Amino acid sequence: MSRRRAHAAIITASLLTLGAPFASAPLAAQWMHYPTAGAPRNADGTVDLSAAAPRMADGKPDFSGTWTSDEVDPRRPGVAPNPRDATTSRRMVNLGVELPGGLPYQPWLAPLVKERTANMAKDDPHIRCFPDNFLRAYGMPHLLKFVHSPSLLVVLNEWNAGYRQVFTDARPLPEDPTPSWQGYSSAKWSGDTLVIDTIGIRNGTWIDWNGSELTEAAKVREEMRRPDFGHLIVQVTVDDPKAYTKPWTVTIKERIIVDTDLIDEVCLEDERSLKHMK
Repeated sequence: MSRRRAHAAIITASLLTLGAPFASAPLAAQWMHYPTAGAPRNADGTVDLSAAAPRMADGKPDFSGTWTSDEVDPRRPGVAPNPRDATTSRRMVNLGVELPGGLPYQPWLAPLVKERTANMAKDDPHIRCFPDNFLRAYGMPHLLKFVHSPSLLVVLNEWNAGYRQVFTDARPLPEDPTPSWQGYSSAKWSGDTLVIDTIGIRNGTWIDWNGSELTEAAKVREEMRRPDFGHLIVQVTVDDPKAYTKPWTVTIKERIIVDTDLIDEVCLEDERSLKHMK
């Protein structure tokens, strides 16, 4: 199964559950199998994922690369086209899946998440072609491309040509940022860990398929490490007193994808489904 075909199948399954026929873009692959420059190779030509992580000129880890959730491989045969199937990323469905008792929802949010889970998230912004917040994007099958420099980390999301900016110059966060899908992010180094603080996320931003969400009060901290060439570890702490009764922390693991690139995956291209989802 091609990566593009697997991605389309996941979204198609969601829409078919709602009774909506889905017209997607052509499923043929659109990227070149071009060797990733600088990737450490074993004698057989495979990539040495355990090799040392690359570093920038200033000696700090370089997070550049194309990444996907370490819990799902959308290109392997046999992956069921169902976003709630066990073969997809568990965090894509429930970001707090490993927390004892689950995410600590406020009383207003708990029944709403239960309703969204029961109706297969028919009001999901992702299904309606809106951007994915960065917490959600970590668990989705759409590739993320990190472009890292000493002053800026840019994350490109192949879903709807999305992007996120993380300013790595330790600038102060704005007092009253304009709410947005990705918020406003500033970062500083603590040894080899990049500590990213984000505020200004818009109300009602979903972070998983179950419909867990953030409000404008949310403060998100990511502690990002690259222990070797092939892996990225992000410890995420969310403090959003309007949506959750206490702060909570999860650990997200990403793995590198080499010899490929992002594809043109535009949700609204030839879209014919929204009329069936009212």
